[in-house]
Amino acid sequence: MTLTKRLFAPLIALIALAGSAIAPADPQHLPTPQPVQAVPMDPAVQAHPALWKIADHDTTIYLFGTIHLLPDGIDWLNGPLAYALDHSDTLVTELPDLPTGDVAAALLRHGTLAPGKNLRQMMDEKHRAQFEAAMTKLGLPVSLLDKKKPWVAAATLPILQLQKGGYNIQSGVENGLTKRATELGRPRTGLETADFQFGQFDALTEDEQLEYLGNVLDALPEINAEIAAMVGSWSRGDAAALAKQLNADSDSPVLAEALIFSRNRNWAAWIENRLKQPGTVFIAVGAGHLGGKGSVQDVLSKHGIQAVRVQ
Repeated sequence: MTLTKRLFAPLIALIALAGSAIAPADPQHLPTPQPVQAVPMDPAVQAHPALWKIADHDTTIYLFGTIHLLPDGIDWLNGPLAYALDHSDTLVTELPDLPTGDVAAALLRHGTLAPGKNLRQMMDEKHRAQFEAAMTKLGLPVSLLDKKKPWVAAATLPILQLQKGGYNIQSGVENGLTKRATELGRPRTGLETADFQFGQFDALTEDEQLEYLGNVLDALPEINAEIAAMVGSWSRGDAAALAKQLNADSDSPVLAEALIFSRNRNWAAWIENRLKQPGTVFIAVGAGHLGGKGSVQDVLSKHGIQAVRVQ
């Protein structure tokens, strides 16, 4: 797979964010493709994804790795995971629950090319041909994203293809957690803002963004199969397999630092600080942040804080 697996996780997080905003932010609305193939996942099998707990004498913090897009019908909010969420005071996700208009405005600020620039003209011949073929296959005008920065295209193409494969944000973990927390009257807060997340991509140089888009285009034919394998490992609670799938060594250290490692350190610092306050908190972030070297748990362990697996 050409797209670095470690960077696939933040791409999916970006997909979840940009996917809800790209249509209202553009004069031409992106359609929601109808599924054309079954997702290789048995919805009759209950999922039991991994869950960790960090605790001291008066504070409990649950740490859960999410999949931002899922097929319909997977029963994952059960057992110790459901207990942990139901007995938490607050749900904390990467982002708070934001109005679509706010996300769209942030995307417009960070994702629009300067006047006179054209996305397809920035690509090399190989990737321009791949891009146009992908857009045509999705039934979209090849010019639709011409005024968008490369990182926006890198997020838009996979979400549309995954939707065709039967995945959707509405069935994603964040939506399920938010619905349950709302029913329980629990507040939801965020570790980051839309401006910060989009800004992380926007801060990449033009060449780095084009490299990222090129990797996505090269990997596009395999994305559905890769996600299916990740969902399978996640559903079985096979944290080691999921970490291996997501956390292969990156061939782009700059991207990995910006999109994974720096954020993991920030979140570990947030957890360390939160342990100074009493209460119970349920934190849900992309599963790619919770496996392997440099993961949130790895950073915490270096500060003498241990995360214990409870599911």
